[in-house]
Parts: sequence; structure tokens; C-alpha cells
Amino acid sequence: MFLDAPRGLRDPDVLADRNAMLGTAKETLPLEAWAREVEERRRALQPGIVIPHFDPAESGVAARALLLLEAPGPKTVPEWGGSGFISVDNDDPTAQNVWTTRNDVGLHDHALAWNIVPWVLGRASVKPSSAELAQGAVELRGLLNVLPNLRVIVLAGQKAQQAWDAHLDLIIGDQYRVIRTVHPAGQSFAQPGAKERFVAALRKTAELVA
Repeated sequence: MFLDAPRGLRDPDVLADRNAMLGTAKETLPLEAWAREVEERRRALQPGIVIPHFDPAESGVAARALLLLEAPGPKTVPEWGGSGFISVDNDDPTAQNVWTTRNDVGLHDHALAWNIVPWVLGRASVKPSSAELAQGAVELRGLLNVLPNLRVIVLAGQKAQQAWDAHLDLIIGDQYRVIRTVHPAGQSFAQPGAKERFVAALRKTAELVA
């Protein structure tokens, strides 16, 4: 997170720079290798599946905090007008809410954003099914193996929490500090007290990974 304002990837020049970083950001390369392996394997079952890129401007394998949301939105797909990244700099309200909150609490470094279901579910923003949550949870275990410095997992939204409780909690145990909070989407933030809960969760995360 190094841009000085949210929605930075709507600028074509900034987006081009971020794409150029994909092949040079060493901290992100192992994550990209993991994502492409999952994408290839999942395409054998579901042709055309898309897993966006990790943001090479973030901490990569050095991340101490993982912010886990639900599933990539359609605006992460370049063919549909998206950036191609899971990024706090994306041009959408959820990314803007995360960027603003992280900036406010000082969580500029040590963080990585991802989703419990890592592949795009379609052109419309839809909630992942129970089966998709189970599949995503299986894949997440592989991602955690590539994050040796991870300390904190933030479960943002009911779907991420549901998948964790059903498929990961007993397996992972107390290996990480798990923080539960609301999803940072605009509709969620409109609910009384929701924004404050998200801010408190990320402020605690910033303290834990400092």
C-alpha cells in the first residue's frame, strides 16, 4: 500500500506499472505460483474460471496479516473493465473503504488482501454457496503454507467466518490470531455501527503486526 489516495488503479498508467511489477516483485512470486496452480487445477473442473492476481504492491509472502473477504467481484476481471488484481487500490467502493480504513489506522505495511473463495463467481456479484466455501477453504490451507510470517487473519463478513468455522477452525487451531468483523462493502458500512467495527478490527490488526 504505497499510493496516496484510494482507487489508484483506475489510472491506466498506474495499472500498467502494477502489471509490470508482477514479474519483478519477489515477495509476490510464490503467491502467484500458488494462484496459477489452483487456477489451472480448478479449470479442469470448471473451464474459464478466473483467479485474479495478488497485488505486488503489498507484502506478499512477508505478510503478517491476511484480510480475508468472500470472493472476487467481477470488476477484478480485465475483460469486464477490472484491474486483474485483488487490491486495496481497485476502483470500487469496497476497496476504497479498505484503503481509507487502513490509512486511518496506520496499517500501511505487513498486510495482504484475499478471499475465502479465490475465483470469480461470475459477471454479477453473488454470494458463494456452501460448496464453494468448502472448496475455497481447502485451497486456503495451501495459501497459508506460503505465508510463513502470518500472525493475524481478519475474517471480513459472514461468508468468510462461516467457511472458517465449518472447515478450518479445528484444523488450524490457535496458530493465528483470528479477528472477526463486517464486510467492508458499501451496503455493510451503511448499517449502524458497522464501519466502527471494521475500523476497530483493523486498528487491532495494526497493533498486532507492528
